[in-house]
Amino acid sequence: MSNCPKIDVAAVQAEVAKHRDEIITFMRDICRIPSMDSQLKDVGERIAAEMKKVGFDKTWFDSMGNIVGEIGNGPRTIVFDSHIDTVGIGDKDEWEWDPFEGKIEDGVLYARGACDEKGSTPGMVYGLGIAKKLGMLEGWKAYYFGNMEEWCDGIAPNAFVEHEGIKPDFVVIGEPTKMQVYRGHKGRVEIEIIAKGRSAHAASNHLGDNAVYKMLPVIKGISELEPKLGDHEFLGHGKITVSDVKVQTPSINAVPDECRVYVDRRMTFGETAEECLEQVRACVPEESKKDITVEMMKYAEPSYTGFVFPVDKYFPAWALDETHPLVQAGLEARRVIGLEDMPASKWEFSTNGIYWMGKANIPSIGFGPGDEKTAHTVRDSVCLDDMVKATEFYAVLPSLIK
Repeated sequence: MSNCPKIDVAAVQAEVAKHRDEIITFMRDICRIPSMDSQLKDVGERIAAEMKKVGFDKTWFDSMGNIVGEIGNGPRTIVFDSHIDTVGIGDKDEWEWDPFEGKIEDGVLYARGACDEKGSTPGMVYGLGIAKKLGMLEGWKAYYFGNMEEWCDGIAPNAFVEHEGIKPDFVVIGEPTKMQVYRGHKGRVEIEIIAKGRSAHAASNHLGDNAVYKMLPVIKGISELEPKLGDHEFLGHGKITVSDVKVQTPSINAVPDECRVYVDRRMTFGETAEECLEQVRACVPEESKKDITVEMMKYAEPSYTGFVFPVDKYFPAWALDETHPLVQAGLEARRVIGLEDMPASKWEFSTNGIYWMGKANIPSIGFGPGDEKTAHTVRDSVCLDDMVKATEFYAVLPSLIK
């Protein structure tokens, strides 16, 4: 247990236990509200109502349409980041239960977004409310930031800092971590390759120039790249995958005049976006270079409020040193609430940390219930005991940051 005089762990745990049913009801409510395609208004309003109930000082929607809650008035600031949009449900026939109503079985809630990432929201909201009630937010101004992430990692915090003007000292990311402290993950760059050809009727294909055929050696080259990519002792080996192919053709009886290939390139430390682009460009045969372009993708789609914040689809790798006070506070928070000692680890997928730490250099850690392996699947789920227990972590953490 911690010797920190600010923390009464027993009081925190008693408060969490007292509110257990409300925390679970809140979780089920926000899972019942669809928030696909970054449509956050309805679920954001439900979260705002709960924030007011537990004692937040104010709540609002920012320009992009993310829901924000503010609590405390100290000089140090911390953001609790939980993306509340989800992927779609895919083929509904693959679900054995209603993906939004969900089901509880053996203490596990199965529902779309339960793991990724609505599972951290109840704990963050109630944890901060309990911390305020018990006098544990002295010296802090804390924000709950319920945002859109599935559409473009990091765009919401980027706009939060650069457009809304709120730059915190520390960030806690609620993506699933199996109740461990995470301190980094690989980065990513999204690449578009466009091959141009010339259309002709399939019966006279000799008059055309098939763009698909031009792309084949490029795809083969990409498939052989991975062993040559960078490596890092903590973040691991770089990855590359052709993730989508689109063909432009007048009909299925014609020679395609354009082929677009999309590449997901996971970057480890020591790799740059330009190096990643050059690796792909090197896969283009010399005789095709005049007809094939390789470029980093950009994002400039409006949010549901109409707000546009253009960004390159470049997401840097990041890792906070294990000795950093925020990482150490996270590990101590686990100990004081009774979880076994474990070293800080990392995500295999990407989070908003690519902006918070990767671009803005704001110290960030991750902590959340759930296992990322169930994310985006019909087994999307969270253990309710963990979801409630996480509330204790979020409540005690600020008092432990040196």
